Amino acid sequence: MKALVVDDSRAIRSIVRRTLETQGFLVFEAGHGQEALECLDADPEIGLLLVDWNMPVMNGLDLVRILRRDALHPDRARLPILMVTTETEVQQMVRALAAGANEYLMKPFSPNALVAKLNLLGVEAA
Repeated sequence: MKALVVDDSRAIRSIVRRTLETQGFLVFEAGHGQEALECLDADPEIGLLLVDWNMPVMNGLDLVRILRRDALHPDRARLPILMVTTETEVQQMVRALAAGANEYLMKPFSPNALVAKLNLLGVEAA
């Protein structure tokens, strides 16, 4: 399965990439929400998004909202989205889930915690 990691931090993208690749995912990266939309337009086979909240150009919450309301690409409404963020307040988690994120992982996180969230989402690389 193809996964898209959307985060303005190159270091975080690298950490997430390594964990996903050990699970067999083919990983792509974007530095903000607008770039993520461009990646999805270029490769509709992307089947998983891992999205940071706080990014320039377009933040993760806006990206999730756009994807869930995209009438031109109805398959995006079912795309599994894991919000991976430093936003640790319960209210923020509720906002992300209400916007359409399927799961929420707080930074910092361990590779095992990321894999556990993938298991909760029911996504596998193959």
